[in-house]
Amino acid sequence: MANTYKRILLKLSGESLMGDEGFGISPKMIRHYAEEIKQVISTGVEVAIVIGGGNIFRGLQAKDNGIQRIQGDYMGMLATCINGMALQGVLESIGVYTRLVSAIEMREIAEPYIRRRAVRHLEKGRVIIFSGGTGSPYFTTDSAAALRANEINADVLLKGTRVDGIYDKDPEKHADAKRYDNITFDEVINKNLKIMDMTAFTLCNENNMPVVVLDIHQPGNLMKLIQGESIGTRVTQ
Repeated sequence: MANTYKRILLKLSGESLMGDEGFGISPKMIRHYAEEIKQVISTGVEVAIVIGGGNIFRGLQAKDNGIQRIQGDYMGMLATCINGMALQGVLESIGVYTRLVSAIEMREIAEPYIRRRAVRHLEKGRVIIFSGGTGSPYFTTDSAAALRANEINADVLLKGTRVDGIYDKDPEKHADAKRYDNITFDEVINKNLKIMDMTAFTLCNENNMPVVVLDIHQPGNLMKLIQGESIGTRVTQ
C-alpha cells in the first residue's frame, strides 16, 4: 500500500510520556512510541520528532516557584533534551537509527541544529529527534514543531495526543461532544478550538502546513494514518 506522506514531523507531548506514572518517563509508554515509529520507518517514511518536556518541568511553572520566566523556559528546554535522549535510547535499542538534535548546544549528547544536515539525516533514513525547543524563551514546543516542520519541508505535522481528534468541546467532560474529521484553520480560529498555541497555529496556516491531531496512544494509529486511513482530524486551509 502506498504511503500518503513521505516526510512527517510528529509532535509528542512530554506529559504523555508519563503514562500512569504521574511524573517522569513511563517505560511502557516510551516503548510504545518507539515501536509505533519503527513500524512507520520500515515503510520508507522519513520521520522527525519534536518532544515536549512537561513531564519533567514546564516553563510556565516557574513563576509559582519564584523562578524568572526566561530561566524557567530554559529549564523546560533542558527537560525536552532528557526526553529526547530517552526516546533515542529506546529507538536504537530496537534497531532504529537516530540523531538527537538540540537547539541549545550540548555537543556531548546532541548535534547542533543545522537545517541542511537534519534534512540529509532524514534522506538517509535516520529518525531526527528535535530537542531544546526553538532555543529561545517564550516559545512552546508546539511552536518548535511548527517551525521545524516548515524548515524541513515536511508533508504534514502530526500532533499525537490522548484524544482521537478535534472536538467542538472537551470530549472528556461532554458526552455529546462532536468530532471533526476535517476542519479549516479559519474554522478552528472562529470556533476558538484549542489545538496548539496560536504562534504555532498561525505559522502552519501561513505556510499551508496541514496538521493532523490523532490519538497516538492507540496502537497502529500512526501506521493507519500514514497508509491513508481516516484517523484523527485533519486541519487544512
